[in-house]
Amino acid sequence: MTSSIYIAKSVYGGDGLGRLGDGRVVFVPGAFPGEQVKAEIIQEKKSFVKARLVEIEDASQERTGTLEPPIPGAVYWNLSVKGEKTVKSAQLAEFFDRNRIALPPGCDLSECSSDTAESVSLNYRNKVVYHFSGDFSQRVLGYREEPSHKIVDITEDPLARPEINAKLPEIRDNVFRLLSTGPKAVRQSVRDKENVTIRFSKRSGVVWWMGNAPSSVTIKEETAGKVFEVPSDGFYQVNPGVGDDLVKAVVKKFRASPTKEVVDLYCGVGVFGLSMEPESLTGIESGRRAIDFARRNAAAQGRGDARFHVGFVGRDIRRLKITPETTVVVDPPRGGMEFAAVQALSESDARRIFYVSCDPATLMRDLKQLSRAYEVEDVKWFNMFPRTARFETLVVLKKANARLS
Repeated sequence: MTSSIYIAKSVYGGDGLGRLGDGRVVFVPGAFPGEQVKAEIIQEKKSFVKARLVEIEDASQERTGTLEPPIPGAVYWNLSVKGEKTVKSAQLAEFFDRNRIALPPGCDLSECSSDTAESVSLNYRNKVVYHFSGDFSQRVLGYREEPSHKIVDITEDPLARPEINAKLPEIRDNVFRLLSTGPKAVRQSVRDKENVTIRFSKRSGVVWWMGNAPSSVTIKEETAGKVFEVPSDGFYQVNPGVGDDLVKAVVKKFRASPTKEVVDLYCGVGVFGLSMEPESLTGIESGRRAIDFARRNAAAQGRGDARFHVGFVGRDIRRLKITPETTVVVDPPRGGMEFAAVQALSESDARRIFYVSCDPATLMRDLKQLSRAYEVEDVKWFNMFPRTARFETLVVLKKANARLS
């Protein structure tokens, strides 16, 4: 059954949202706000339905085409950059409103990335992970499609850095050659690896491997004017231009009202804490290799006094001395902070909390707990992942009812 549907908004994840005549919510992938579309219902639930876009009856002015996205996850492929940013700003505002978390007066939720090539739309990713089939005759290397897990073959990746695309034909040939030639044991070993990781940095060039990351490979990155060494399996923002903007925003906000100490939770290789240059710096991260590199980066930057510890934030946060002269930086994985960590932080005396998040849902969950003792001072968001549904958010929290210098 097909229906004509007006799309009122785009929800987080990229689907267009409208309503059927009976009032039920309908989600239509590929449809954008303000459009009238014809869609075929493919799944019905009690309170909502899912539909497939059949025809665009009245297109949005921000629509740029009707092509099938060339890679999975590029939900805003047919939307202008301006339209994408408008949609994501509205989504973030709705997250705050729905969760009843007050924004400061005059807070501007427009996107904050500088107008660099990396922050615009294409060819920004400095890391990609492609999957391949164990059947070498298929010669397929690319992303997995949800929910089927079918591998979509990639010969050129519109989101990957040009340097990665230039190397991709050679990498594909090497993978397929290893899958189809050599002793049986070698071929089976290659099949078991299942994926290929490719990374690029301006200082290290293109490196790639199959399966688990080799411990011998080190990547050098530059952010906010500082050089950081990163282990091959270590986390670093995939969009270097916007990542630089994010770190600079944290540094600028911190220097406007500095504290003597910074505590960097989920610190990785130390990018935020070292870039802020406080008098005293403590970092915690569960990955031992990341901490080894954080210490190496600190030494290289003349900060041998910085203390970086292997630990679990939820378990170890109460061992830290957090005073009114402490700024806490939080950059957890997509799942957000552990409940014990959020609770301890909400009970702490930290002057400010800088919360960096790549998932607005888990960010809101944590902010609701933190808002018992802290209030939102500022919010900025960064289009770290153009053409996709995701974005990065920075929330600055200050102690409620506290006068800050």
